[in-house]
Amino acid sequence: MATATAPMPTQIQTVTRGINPWVVALTVTIATFMELLDTSIANVSLPYIAGGLGRSYDEVTWILTTYLVANAVVLPMSAWLSRVFGRKNYYMACVALFTATSFLCGVAPTLGIMLIARVMQGIGGGGLAPVEQAILVDTFPPAKRASAFALYTVAIVTAPAIGPVLGGWITDNYNWRWVFLINIPIGIVSLFLTNRFVHDPPAFAEERKTVRNAAGKLNVDSVGIALIAVGSGALEVLLDRGQIDDWFGSTLICWLFVIGLGCLSAAVFWELHHPDPVIDFRMLKTRNFAVANIFYFIFGFGLFASTTMIPQMLQQLYGYRAIDAGLVLGPGAFVITLLAPVGAQLVQRGIVHPRILLFGAVIVVGLSMLHYSHMNLQTDYAHYAWARALQGLGYAFFFVPLSVLTYSQLKPNQNNKASSLTNFFRNWGGSFGIAFITTMAERRQDFHQARVGNHLTASNLPLQEGVRQTAAFLQAHGYSAADAMKAATLRYYNELGAQTHLLAFMDCFHIIGVVTLMAAPLVWLTKNFKVGGKVPEGH
Repeated sequence: MATATAPMPTQIQTVTRGINPWVVALTVTIATFMELLDTSIANVSLPYIAGGLGRSYDEVTWILTTYLVANAVVLPMSAWLSRVFGRKNYYMACVALFTATSFLCGVAPTLGIMLIARVMQGIGGGGLAPVEQAILVDTFPPAKRASAFALYTVAIVTAPAIGPVLGGWITDNYNWRWVFLINIPIGIVSLFLTNRFVHDPPAFAEERKTVRNAAGKLNVDSVGIALIAVGSGALEVLLDRGQIDDWFGSTLICWLFVIGLGCLSAAVFWELHHPDPVIDFRMLKTRNFAVANIFYFIFGFGLFASTTMIPQMLQQLYGYRAIDAGLVLGPGAFVITLLAPVGAQLVQRGIVHPRILLFGAVIVVGLSMLHYSHMNLQTDYAHYAWARALQGLGYAFFFVPLSVLTYSQLKPNQNNKASSLTNFFRNWGGSFGIAFITTMAERRQDFHQARVGNHLTASNLPLQEGVRQTAAFLQAHGYSAADAMKAATLRYYNELGAQTHLLAFMDCFHIIGVVTLMAAPLVWLTKNFKVGGKVPEGH
């Protein structure tokens, strides 16, 4: 198999004043962690927010939708926007906007003001993750990037998992408004550190010149921006509201589907023929980069689906509190934090090739999902925690080799655009994953309830005997005969609901596991490449 050596830039570091690159890495990770935390921290607080603002639960779910829509619209444009304003300037503007609107969310007196603030917060947050990734790629030489990606892995995997736990704890012990207000000191610290330690590299300054023509006028791909914004927004609303509005039984969902599919299809065609597109889809002609983006989608799909499903399942079926359900996710985050640096060293020192490590990691993640699919209503905390740790083991060795694979065939001036595309695919993978489990869990429960219910007829002798014995027990403990029979019947009905709900969740895990395992062989479609290389002189 042909070997492609990763190209070496003449000037790769973002930091030019003798600043330790790890200071830069930690600086930009702070705000990204904060933003990713915010994608899930408000979920468990929605009932309290509804009560505080005097609105229904269905109305306040738009707090989540508006943020995700704004995030999805801005994220793919972050590479172009950073070229227009300068990467550091754009990053600091995003942090400042996110911090200011977090304050507005925290003090919002009405739902209308809250939704406006959340849209602005999503706009600010959408640029953080892709710009951080681009900064890390340009700050670290290829030979040392794996370690930087390990830090990034910890941030993007643990933040969504910690969100529900932290949100539940804050809501239970303080006030739901602090779910948003805690971002303010973090944002201020991030702004201070970014201003002091992060600088655009000379190579990026040259790249910025390409965003203007010979006369100095800004090249604006207005058609591409409009198509991507409308298409992304429509598709995100469709995915987030589809199950609530009965999917294609809703006229709104049908129109959103037509608009989203039409605009995004037109956007791809337009961008492929535009000389300076806002999203450069032509980069997907590079084999390693194209395959890597498939895995970014799979990564987002499995991570966000499982992170959403596990707390929901534990709260609904096992009676866990929000904070207890969130703690089940803890072992996975711990394993990732512990082992992601190990994976980085394995890649960086050439002990294991990234393709081999990525293949093994995908297999482990797939098997962990299949392991989840064999749980039952008697499964205790320890078993779920160990299952999550197994999943964390896979993800610990997933993202680092994937990131190295992503940039293995790209030129230095493509790093900025690449980070937008990879985060674009990861974000959509997460949105599709959440929509998938929301819909599939309900549909599969209906299927199992109909199937199991067919065997639990009034003539079913074991069922009749069980109801009679339960009623007799209740009657012996003070129930009247009529109340005892009603309570006994209700108990069996609730048991049916719990069992079929669990079966539905197990089906979701099984499907995610199978899809993940089917994707694993795609690793071997990539071209072989040499990891890292000689560090540029002077660095």
